[in-house]
Amino acid sequence: MYRRPLQFVARNFVTGAATRKALRHEACFSRALVAPQLARVSTPCLTTCRTLHITKQLCSVKETPQHTEEEVGAFTKFIEAMGFTGPLKYNKWKIKIAALRMYTCCVERVNYDEFFERCSLPDTLGSWFLIAQLHVWMCLVRMRQEGRAGKYMCRYVVHSMWEDVEQRSKIMGIDAIHRKEAMKAMTENFYAAIFGYDEGVLSDDCVLAAALWRNLFSRQCEDPRQLELMVEYVRKQMQYIDALDGEDLLLTGEVKWRPLVEENAQSIVKVVAPTYNDAGL
Repeated sequence: MYRRPLQFVARNFVTGAATRKALRHEACFSRALVAPQLARVSTPCLTTCRTLHITKQLCSVKETPQHTEEEVGAFTKFIEAMGFTGPLKYNKWKIKIAALRMYTCCVERVNYDEFFERCSLPDTLGSWFLIAQLHVWMCLVRMRQEGRAGKYMCRYVVHSMWEDVEQRSKIMGIDAIHRKEAMKAMTENFYAAIFGYDEGVLSDDCVLAAALWRNLFSRQCEDPRQLELMVEYVRKQMQYIDALDGEDLLLTGEVKWRPLVEENAQSIVKVVAPTYNDAGL
C-alpha cells in the first residue's frame, strides 16, 4: 500500500538540500570489492571461481567538466542572504515541475522488487525509503553541478520526497505521533546517508561499500556479493547521469535508470576468492 502512485499536496517550500559537487569517479570495477572479504566467509562455495559481468564503459568514467561559479549582483546576493531566491536562468515554476518529474523518476522508474530480492531487503516502507533516497542522492549530486538553478531544483526534489513519504505514511494508516517520530528518524538518516555516499563516491569502492552497508543495508548485509552488486550499480548510474545534458535536466527532469543487473554484459571478469593457502598461511 505504501508503494501506491505518487501523491502531492501543494504547500510552501521547506528548505532542505543535499550538498556537494560531483567530481571524478574511480575508474575500473575489475578490482572487485569482495576479494578481501570473501576470505573471511567460511562457505565452501566461495572458494571457487565465479563470473561477474561488467561493461567496458565502467573502466572509462567521463570526466565531469568543472562549472564556473555563476556571477550575481549585489541585490541578488542580498535577497538570497535573507533566505529568498534571486532571478534564475530558467523560470522557477518550470524548474519546480522538472524537480517533481525527477523525483517521480526515482520512485516510478526503479524496480523496487528486484532490489528487495537481490539485496535481501524486507518489503517495507523503510526499505522503500532507503532505496528511494539512494536514487534521490544521485540526482542531487548531478544537479548541484548546474549552478544556482541546479541547487534551487535540489531543494524541490528533496521537498517532493518528504511530501511523498508523508502521504505514503498516511495511506498506511500510521497515526500522527508515530508518523512524526518516523519522519524525524528518516530525516536524520537521509542527511547522514548523503554525507557517507558523498565520501564513498569520491573514494574507492571499499569506502562506498561501507557507506552502502551502513545506510542501505542498515548494517545487516552478510553477503559481500550484494555489496559488490550495489557498488557497481551506483558507479554505473553516476556515470550515466553525469553524461546527461544539464539544460535538459533543468527543464524536463527526465532520468531513465539503468537496470540493477545488466543482461548484455560486454566483458567477463573472473574473481577467485583468496584462501589461506593463497596468502601463504
